[in-house]
Amino acid sequence: GVLGSGDFARSLAVRLVCSGFKVVVGSRNPKRKASLFPAAAEVTFQAEAVKKADVIFVAIFREHYSTLCDLADVLVGKILVDVSNNTEINHHKESNAEYLASLFPACTVVKGFNVVSAWTLQSGARDGNKQVLICSNNQEAKRIVAEIAQVMGFTPVDMGCMSSACEIENIPLRLLPAWKIPMFLALGLFLCFFTYNLIRQVIHPYIREQKNKLYKIPIEVVNTTLPCVSYVMLSLVYLPGVLAACSQLYYGTKYRRFPDWLDQWLQHRKQIGLLSFFCAALHAVYSLCLPMRRSHRYLLIETAVKQAVEKKMTIWVEEEVWRMEIYISVGIIALGLLSLLAITSLPSIANSLNWREFSFIQ
Repeated sequence: GVLGSGDFARSLAVRLVCSGFKVVVGSRNPKRKASLFPAAAEVTFQAEAVKKADVIFVAIFREHYSTLCDLADVLVGKILVDVSNNTEINHHKESNAEYLASLFPACTVVKGFNVVSAWTLQSGARDGNKQVLICSNNQEAKRIVAEIAQVMGFTPVDMGCMSSACEIENIPLRLLPAWKIPMFLALGLFLCFFTYNLIRQVIHPYIREQKNKLYKIPIEVVNTTLPCVSYVMLSLVYLPGVLAACSQLYYGTKYRRFPDWLDQWLQHRKQIGLLSFFCAALHAVYSLCLPMRRSHRYLLIETAVKQAVEKKMTIWVEEEVWRMEIYISVGIIALGLLSLLAITSLPSIANSLNWREFSFIQ
């Protein structure tokens, strides 16, 4: 059973029907809403839908839970699956699922499917997050809902008892929680190196020689800054491991807890490493674009004119040629190795490696 007639309820009904379930939809206006649902789904009044179903997905807003109180008698013994989310983190003292359970103590409430979008339900588990987080105080109800999720093509994840519902409801509202510190760190390093390179390449020549080199800011200054950020971030990936090893050697045990700052640092290593790879990749793209600039073409023409005026046949410098060739070659190899590190840090790849293989790549 599905209570509700919104986008999520419609997508849920479609996915359940496609998965072979017999679906009945409860709506306050069944005649007007029937055309929104697949023909195989029965659309009727809420009271009738509740009587015909044992497992009921409550796809309505928390504010409207009280409208179901008239159905309390027919809901006795049913499994209610709360799929709702909030608009703010910890918007209420209790989770939506716990609130629903308090309204219907004779029912078994399961929290689930709230981290799955309506689009994912329509297109199937192949296009979106395949995990469905489930929690409830009733093990049998969790098993039934988990089996439904598996038949629908999703991977159920048991998050424990109902007290986990608040955390599950906060997950869709969080914006990259594990990336905030690494992002601020990368931004801070970028600003520091950018300021230094700006002074060195633009401001200093202007003050000392009255040369206007502002044109270097968008490409050259940024391109000089990115590799600095990249290799500092990469060093910050491996430094906490060294500090942790030194701490264990100093105290003579591996069971002593690390300081909070070191513990947080260790937990953010993957994100710091991926940001290092991102800066290195941008540096490679910027470097490829250097010869495309109009300023570079002007400098080439100017050099050619000077050579013609001075009647020089060649300006080939063997040392500079070799230096640049080796520099670019080593840079390509370094980017390739960093790409390998970045790829193996992805969960889908890392899970396919044993510890020895992962250590070998590191």
